[in-house]
Amino acid sequence: MEPEPEPEPEADLEVIDATDVVWRFDRSFLTSNWTCIWGRGCQGILPERAEHLVQGCCSFGAEVDEDEAPTIAALAAFLTPEQFQHHAAAASGGIFDDETRSWTRLVDGACIFLNRPDFEGGPGCALHRAAIDDGDSPVDWKPSVCWQLPIRVDWELQDTGVEIATVRKWSRDDWGVDGPPMAWVCTEEPETDVGDRPVFESLANELTAIVGTEVYVELRRRLSNRAEPNPPA
Repeated sequence: MEPEPEPEPEADLEVIDATDVVWRFDRSFLTSNWTCIWGRGCQGILPERAEHLVQGCCSFGAEVDEDEAPTIAALAAFLTPEQFQHHAAAASGGIFDDETRSWTRLVDGACIFLNRPDFEGGPGCALHRAAIDDGDSPVDWKPSVCWQLPIRVDWELQDTGVEIATVRKWSRDDWGVDGPPMAWVCTEEPETDVGDRPVFESLANELTAIVGTEVYVELRRRLSNRAEPNPPA
């Protein structure tokens, strides 16, 4: 008789029951020192490593929710040519790739909002930079898929009406058919584990926007307590 397979280990989850939503947090990721290294060694998401392009995860454009498309369009209209390298292209052809407004356009092989390294106004997402210029959070300006990365939330509705939301890091598989050809995925590479604080602190604004202030405060309390050294005997 063949031996029974070993059961899979339980996921390393921190669970917070918020009544209508049961939040499950990937503890190992949130307590890691992952950090975005865009412009500091990020190899992008193309089939070959391409640090020199400084595209980060913007090579495919951004998927835009139908509810946020009007807001993104309105914010884009406020960008100036000094902030937005492809301002003229946006004015002539719009920022979306078709009438469904579900994806941002690609210009020269990357998202229309991506200012390239040689742009006098500064490289990086034009929306991100403009938000900071205005004293706002990029969370309020960028498509949700952009500001949430590398955080991903899996939702599962129960028969009772309660939703289970699992907060974890993006993986290669989450990119669908685009995932397998990628030469590099930041959440799976050791080069990104160089932050000066854990993810639950460095991405506090993003986590709060996703789960709400009350849940985030409780999450931070729990993970901070876990990180504290044991008191001397």
